[in-house]
Amino acid sequence: MKNIAIFCGSQKGKQLEYIQEAKQFATFLAREGYTIVYGGGAVGIMGAIADAAIEAGGEVIGVMPNFLVEREIAHPNLTELHTVDTMHERKALMADLSDAIIALPGGAGTLEEFFEMFTWAQIGLHSKPIGLYNTLNYFNPLIEMFNHMITEEFIKEDYMKMVDIADSPTEMIRLLKDHQDVPVRTYD
Repeated sequence: MKNIAIFCGSQKGKQLEYIQEAKQFATFLAREGYTIVYGGGAVGIMGAIADAAIEAGGEVIGVMPNFLVEREIAHPNLTELHTVDTMHERKALMADLSDAIIALPGGAGTLEEFFEMFTWAQIGLHSKPIGLYNTLNYFNPLIEMFNHMITEEFIKEDYMKMVDIADSPTEMIRLLKDHQDVPVRTYD
């Protein structure tokens, strides 16, 4: 595991801890020799992780659709910046460039990106470890929803083994490294 895709917010969030934790996590990844693959923005949590990783001497690869280069303000100091035409191409390239996928706090876009990666794993398009970095218990309502989906039999309980959940850098990386593949759904 060398390259880690991070999906996260283009906003900073209400509480300062979201930015602080994101920076701490990115610094940890850079110092441990991981390359961050992310959305390429210079704003919000996206910008914070890029700045922290670069400051710690790490490599950061951005992937951004052309139409967002000015809106999300493409980060000017990345190791690489790939521009693509669509949001789908952005996610696909980020997945192709990464060995693991992590979602940090963010909005609808972050959740959409996370869910697409999770769905792709469920149908066997990839078997990369997926993580939720649960800063300030941000993802607890989502975890509760997952439990509800399992109870109502809309998702297999085993599929939740595809998602590692942690709130510290060392625990997140440990879980991703120890990740075991889960058999994907078949229709008999």
